[in-house]
Amino acid sequence: MVLDIVYCDIPQIYAQLSCMDRIDNKILAQLSVESGLTNEQLGDRVGLSASAAHRRVKALEATGAIIGYRARLSSAARGDPSTVFVQVTLIDQRQATMMAFENALEKTAQVAEAYLMSGQSDYLLKVLVRSDESYERVHREVLSALPGVHRLVTQFTIRTLATSD
Repeated sequence: MVLDIVYCDIPQIYAQLSCMDRIDNKILAQLSVESGLTNEQLGDRVGLSASAAHRRVKALEATGAIIGYRARLSSAARGDPSTVFVQVTLIDQRQATMMAFENALEKTAQVAEAYLMSGQSDYLLKVLVRSDESYERVHREVLSALPGVHRLVTQFTIRTLATSD
């Protein structure tokens, strides 16, 4: 027996679609693997005409189910970066301190991902350091200069085993 999962009545996300059906789920699955499909290719894969696939994709975009598309770049195209994880502890956890840190972090090109954490550190950063760039410089001139930073603990990756990109 096959069960179809239908997502219904989720506020705001699917405001214009009362329910996502099996076709919508197939469309999302296809686009999550290969976002550059033409409407004709997508339609063929999910059992729709090109125009029907296009309408469905536009509806999924309008509801926020699809929030964007991006190109997956090779490591060489990104400057062969090394991945460094940095635990950041702030001087305090006042809202003003955290907001100042987060606002400055948004302007930091080397930080690929950032997470507010529970536990010993306040934030976990995924930092990409290009092969022509020194992490010591990024640490001293960029990360240490962010507002409210009390302590940085750095871990260098040896090898990437799995990635979603």
